[in-house]
Amino acid sequence: MTKQPRLAAGRARALGLPTRGTTNPNRLRRMDNWMAFQLADPLRRAAVPLVIDLGYGQSPVTAVELLGRLRPHRPDVEVLGLEIDPERVAAAQPASGPGLSFGLGGFELAGRHPVIVRAANVLRQYPPSAVPEAWRRMRSQLAPGGVVIEGTSDELGRRASWVLLDAQGPLSLTLSCRLADLQRPSDVADRLVKALIHRNVTGEPIHRLLRAMDAAWDRHAPLAVFGPRQRWQAMADSVAAEWPVLSTPARHRLGELTLSWDAVAPLDTVVPVDKSSIDSRRGH
Repeated sequence: MTKQPRLAAGRARALGLPTRGTTNPNRLRRMDNWMAFQLADPLRRAAVPLVIDLGYGQSPVTAVELLGRLRPHRPDVEVLGLEIDPERVAAAQPASGPGLSFGLGGFELAGRHPVIVRAANVLRQYPPSAVPEAWRRMRSQLAPGGVVIEGTSDELGRRASWVLLDAQGPLSLTLSCRLADLQRPSDVADRLVKALIHRNVTGEPIHRLLRAMDAAWDRHAPLAVFGPRQRWQAMADSVAAEWPVLSTPARHRLGELTLSWDAVAPLDTVVPVDKSSIDSRRGH
């Protein structure tokens, strides 16, 4: 059995493993636009409008874009990009400016207390057993009323999924697809969040959901002549008749579908936590 690597500690005992670092402009636009819509009110009400972009990668472009997408809702928003790799932190410094800074940090969030954490494509290299502890670490650092958005996207931002968590735990799962490129709703399966990507098997709720989405997509095939947007909306309406869908028709038009986390959570919700994959190592 291959031993899983522990999360390395950075010079400031940052907790995490360096990501591959790959990113592209607009890779996270779907997640960002959802955040700007869904979390605009909490951001406006926050006493300290601190937002953390955790694991931004080799380029700071996603942090720069996040600031631009949130600033219309809170002009004094502060985005802090955190990376566990000191070289990436140094390389990002030229992008620093009003409302945007970069520092060394991991799941401990550098000791800060943000109102929003975006952790995109961070947990992909971890074992599934590490997810609950990573979630717990981030949630424990949130400001009152704060939330974590943890998710995965493809390299061009065409397909993505993310979980919304508050201090008590996960609340919802959102699936998001660029409809012009979509063959079937289950195409998003390879970009499921880490907590679910290995659960897309017979008997698991997420597998049943994706099968239900595909079945409804097939039933509404005649709507394809009007375009994929109308077909996706009809699919979402059909799924909402049997599943706890939280998203509105306006969001369905964008290729989104949000459901209660309880409806898609793994059947064995108590997963053994691999704390060795989260705890820092001294002496680094």
